Amino acid sequence: MRAVVQRVKEGAVEIENREVGRIGQGLVIMLGVGQNDQEKDAEYLAEKIANLRIFEDKQGKMNLSIKDIKGQILVISQFTLYGDCKKGRRPSFISAALPEKAVKLYNYFIKCIKNYGLKVETGEFQAMMLVKIYNDGPVTILLDSEKLF
Repeated sequence: MRAVVQRVKEGAVEIENREVGRIGQGLVIMLGVGQNDQEKDAEYLAEKIANLRIFEDKQGKMNLSIKDIKGQILVISQFTLYGDCKKGRRPSFISAALPEKAVKLYNYFIKCIKNYGLKVETGEFQAMMLVKIYNDGPVTILLDSEKLF
């Protein structure tokens, strides 16, 4: 499972000109599910993200987590995180999980991250979305559970 985690001042997601999710200060997470991912991958990423110290304390050091600042999270499904561009010019998405599996693990990740007591908004699985991100810093972290297991 792969996640692009962005620290934001605010974020929102629209589908067909209709806002379906909005957050204030917090994190926008682009989440991709791979063919070999399991629930343990979602659990690992949720725990890692909930405790990731990327928010500044009073001294300006990145010492605080999303839990510490009582921030909000916007989760967007993004299979393109599994795009392989090694050959040719068109990415191959063969490593991405099929939709039936991906939606289950996407929803499981959302459940796991909510268990940390955080406000979580989402996009819509498999929808064409417009994501508005006001990146703060900018701070962008890449996480991949595959490198762990």
